[in-house]
Amino acid sequence: MTEYILPLQKLIEEFCRLPGVGKKTAVRYAFSVLGMTEDEVESFACAVVNAKKNVQACEVCGNLSDKPLCAICSDEKRDRKIVCVVEDAKTVMALEKVKEYNGTYHVLGGAISPMNGVSPSDLRIKELITRIGSGEIEEVILATNPNIEGETTAMYLSKLISPLGVRVTRLAYGVPVGADLEYADEVTLLRALDGRRDLK
Repeated sequence: MTEYILPLQKLIEEFCRLPGVGKKTAVRYAFSVLGMTEDEVESFACAVVNAKKNVQACEVCGNLSDKPLCAICSDEKRDRKIVCVVEDAKTVMALEKVKEYNGTYHVLGGAISPMNGVSPSDLRIKELITRIGSGEIEEVILATNPNIEGETTAMYLSKLISPLGVRVTRLAYGVPVGADLEYADEVTLLRALDGRRDLK
């Protein structure tokens, strides 16, 4: 016999599938949904479905967008000579909060992690090399997370990009080692951007 009636149990199980959501939080979320009006539940479900259907990867950088090109790649005022390479779209949003960076981005879609079965071919590295090959890019900022996977990815990219005659820099360690960039505050991210260094 399950702890909760079947429809509620199923809802709890679905919430448990979300990263960082444990059993107690999932139960709280499920009961919150039950406390909503029917219109609120329909609006909530509709928002989930619409986001899944309408959010796509930008054709150029891989950032989240509801159009073929994201707002950053569409902005003619952005400096296309500088590309900041990040692991995911959440980091783009975090860096954009700083409001000081005016270049473009390239979202890899993760980091190299042999333990988790993620190899360079699983990431958007080929697309990055193609963008660099266009000749417009002068600097690539490697803004992968300061953990083992992020460092491995940064070193791999540095060795790949350096021979192409493009400046390769890494965010300075204003960001604590082992932390995710998406949780860093604006001041820390600004210092990290300003203190970026060349990778040999």
